[in-house]
Amino acid sequence: METVTTYSILIPVYNAAHSLVELADRIHLSLKGHTYQLVLVDDGSKDGSWEIIESIKKENKYHITAVRLARNAGQHNAILCGLNFCKGDYIVFMDDDLQHPPEEITKLIHKQVESGADIVLGIYDKKQHGTFRNLGSTFLQKSAKYDADAYGEGSSFKLVTRELILKIRDRHQYNFFFLDAVIQWYSANIATVEVTHQPRKYGTSSYPLSSLIRMYFNIHFNYSGLSLKVMTYFGLISSVISFLIGIRFVIRKFVYDVPMGYTSLIVSILFTYSVVMFSLGIIGLYIFNLYNQNQNKPPYTIKKVV
Repeated sequence: METVTTYSILIPVYNAAHSLVELADRIHLSLKGHTYQLVLVDDGSKDGSWEIIESIKKENKYHITAVRLARNAGQHNAILCGLNFCKGDYIVFMDDDLQHPPEEITKLIHKQVESGADIVLGIYDKKQHGTFRNLGSTFLQKSAKYDADAYGEGSSFKLVTRELILKIRDRHQYNFFFLDAVIQWYSANIATVEVTHQPRKYGTSSYPLSSLIRMYFNIHFNYSGLSLKVMTYFGLISSVISFLIGIRFVIRKFVYDVPMGYTSLIVSILFTYSVVMFSLGIIGLYIFNLYNQNQNKPPYTIKKVV
């Protein structure tokens, strides 16, 4: 008997009432001939998105699993929640705003069949975000070059095997979850395919620049030790500089009988003090993240499942 390959399309939903019906229709049309499940996770929307999801579900046109979170948990934690409801052999991740055209899902599927990759990333031909969102995305991409453990090569439009997802789902129930970093801890078998990125059709982005900056720090201090390494090197360099400055003043004192001077003393103290405070600040952020994890704060809370 021939085995049927199934796909789960996982979409975190936040204030996307205007796009949901079109999104579901276009996914259905693009996946004709494929067995699929549509998983919609409403992340505390305030515009009636949940009511739209329920109405689509009641029409029984599509294979929909709908999950409503009790409060806004953030896009990545909503994805973590949705993983528990995905039944497909492969999971496709995409956004709710139609900037990822549903018609491009088949490109991910064909690339996976062709390459046998565990992860297929949809790489945009040209990003169609607003100016500030593009700046934030560019900053994250640049950061990835220096901190691959935290960022890796990522895309919010991707396909991942169920086998990989099961490992992630069962081991990474953290207060802050970032899929792009985690999936690449488990596999280097990654393929990419160029996809179209369309201008936003409805509403405005839920990721203003301030949210992107906050996300950057969350990712960095939860998934990276780069700051600790930089702090170590910075402390080493400052120690060497302070030592050389000290040697210089000692030589001036004993060879040329030049007084040490109040200014040089204050500069040395302030320089050392600033390095210590900078280092303590970074250590404090890591300790704060450990404190949050030890509280066992749930990454999400489910209110209703349809």
